[in-house]
Amino acid sequence: MATGWERARNSWVAGSGRVKSAWTGFKEFILRESVLEVAVGLIIANTFTRVVNSMVSDLILPFVALIPIFGRNLPNQFLVLRGGPNWDKGYNTLQQAQDDGAITMAYGRFIDSIINFFAIGFVLYILARIYGFVTSDSIIKHSYKCQYCRKEISEKSQRCAFCSSWLDGREDRETSALAPANATA
Repeated sequence: MATGWERARNSWVAGSGRVKSAWTGFKEFILRESVLEVAVGLIIANTFTRVVNSMVSDLILPFVALIPIFGRNLPNQFLVLRGGPNWDKGYNTLQQAQDDGAITMAYGRFIDSIINFFAIGFVLYILARIYGFVTSDSIIKHSYKCQYCRKEISEKSQRCAFCSSWLDGREDRETSALAPANATA
């Protein structure tokens, strides 16, 4: 019959074996190449987004704010749709209006987000073009529509992946081994 110490020790050994097994499985999962590549890519993307956001808010938006209809702080521009209890005093900031319970439309933030979106897209496009120039392998894949099924396919394709038609014109040529119907015998 096992004593209390022996039962505790056996329980500890069994538990530590399960922990080691779980740790080993976790290490195998986390150290796979694809997981590490995705993690590095996400970290770089997060940093890149911060840099582009800074470029937009610190370099581009001051020039946009010079346009008379926007004023000097574009992201802080808002429109009060329905005022709160203290509406009679007016609101100086969006936060003040929201704290008072007013319904607002923050069009300045929206315009800021649109500018950020196009700036990030433009910078990514430039980086893709530079990468294609340096490595001779373009990230940007050009495509056109198949003339038979109208699906987008690569411009380098010889055959459509969707409808299996040849793109060199052989689909349009007569390929029958029999004599044409208008031939005389």
